[in-house]
Amino acid sequence: MYLVSKSKAPAGYTCSNFHTEYVQYYYLPIPKPLFMIGMAGKSGFEERPGLPRGLFLQNNFISPEHEKELVQIFLNELKWPQQASSRQSLHYGYTFDYKTFGVDPDIPYKEFPNWLKPLIPTTETRPPDQVCLQYYPPGTGIPPHVDAHRAYDQLYALSIGSPILMQFRNGDQRVDIDLMPRGMMKMTGDARLHWTHGIKKRKTDTLTDGTVRPRENRWSITYRWMREGDCECGNVTLCDVAQQRLGIEKEKRSTVISSVTL
Repeated sequence: MYLVSKSKAPAGYTCSNFHTEYVQYYYLPIPKPLFMIGMAGKSGFEERPGLPRGLFLQNNFISPEHEKELVQIFLNELKWPQQASSRQSLHYGYTFDYKTFGVDPDIPYKEFPNWLKPLIPTTETRPPDQVCLQYYPPGTGIPPHVDAHRAYDQLYALSIGSPILMQFRNGDQRVDIDLMPRGMMKMTGDARLHWTHGIKKRKTDTLTDGTVRPRENRWSITYRWMREGDCECGNVTLCDVAQQRLGIEKEKRSTVISSVTL
């Protein structure tokens, strides 16, 4: 497992420059959490029909009572870094690096808190390496993007609170997915690698039947697994590995960073 960073390797990690002079690969041990339990989600995912392919959903991954308990923890027990009017993030495991889109080797691994441990998907062979809790006040969103191919493999996301429309894009194709509270989404294959995903900044969502649905407070928990080996999808538009091999990654990265970091 490796992460990408321009900074100095932490003590005890090895570093080598595989492809270019400006990218460093740090090999990290995979921490084993002390708590893993069986739970909803072990076999309840169903692939969504149609496009994008590789998008799996499971409704009611947690119960309404569990969701209420989590919201109380988020509101009353966690220390958020910014003002409540903006999108906010808290990181567990390795910390997401918004400059490299990998994980930050200079920030120590942060153990999963007790409230998070029962929410870890058990459908993979090992626990996630990076987990991000995000708070979305009404009206906030996230620009269309794809999580870095080099750093990360599969991607999961649990929605808590208000439902919301997430839009997937591939060229001129647009597909809106209605993410329901307590539902878990798993992105693999085309949905993970060849479609961007984003949430438009607005205070209401218009559904297919014409209903205008107001947005309320929403939280999401994103689970990321570090990729073992290079991505070989070859998508020059979205894949940082393919871009690097062609020598265009710096240009692409600067464009994406300016739009994703809010």
